[in-house]
Amino acid sequence: MSELPSWFIFLFAGLFGLTLGSFLNVLILRLPKIMEASWRAQCCELLEQDAPQQEKLGLAFPASHCPVCKAPIKAWHNIPVISYLLLNGKCASCKTRISPRYPIIEIATAVLSVTAVYLFGLTWTSAAVLVLTWALLTLTVIDFDTQLLPDCITLPLLWLGLIVNYFGLITDLPSALWGAIFGYLSLWSVFWLFKLLTGKEGMGYGDFKLLAALGAWMGWQMLPLIIILSSLVGAVIGIGLILIKGRDKNIPIPFGPYLAIAGWIALLWGDEITARYLQLANIG
Repeated sequence: MSELPSWFIFLFAGLFGLTLGSFLNVLILRLPKIMEASWRAQCCELLEQDAPQQEKLGLAFPASHCPVCKAPIKAWHNIPVISYLLLNGKCASCKTRISPRYPIIEIATAVLSVTAVYLFGLTWTSAAVLVLTWALLTLTVIDFDTQLLPDCITLPLLWLGLIVNYFGLITDLPSALWGAIFGYLSLWSVFWLFKLLTGKEGMGYGDFKLLAALGAWMGWQMLPLIIILSSLVGAVIGIGLILIKGRDKNIPIPFGPYLAIAGWIALLWGDEITARYLQLANIG
């Protein structure tokens, strides 16, 4: 495998990323709906009411279709990015505009995948980093859309981080264990302090679990950098949304995407960022 030409490795990673990005689009769209349907059914069961009849929804069913005209999407209309361009961004049947977010997510998955492979090579570490990258991208978009960070992603991600570091792929196991503990408790403490002072909830429990997962992957040493970077990313994106889209300042903005972006940056370049900061501090 190490004798494969670099261009072939990057091409394969990019094409695989595009294909996986198409699946992530389905996951991002359907998982919150599946969760909401499950919660609705549980509520009806607790209230001893009949659950409303609704179409059975899963990741694999019903087949992909236009949300407006309900026409099924043919296989050749579902090729990542290429089909969107050939169809001019419109449904083949009713010509309704298709959101450009779908090809954007596919391209983002490909670019992030190639970046991870470029930095870590064909190694088990690279494979682990790719899984984390895809999960963080999925969580970022879901949280931005719905202000939800599904446990079915964050909790397995936490355990996977501990398993990965049992083998020392990114950090040592003690650092990973304490990273998970401190990651959860740090935001949990902020949550309760803010609630005691204001009577309001400043963030959701999913944020605690996501930072715990990032701590499990990168160790407790990276937590301060992740928190600082998430604040910077949040400030930049938040100000940008207000200036560009005129977003109401009173509308809550989910914190999960900023944690995910900061965690990915820290994973790939955290050591370099920390070293550069310490170097500048010594100079000062």
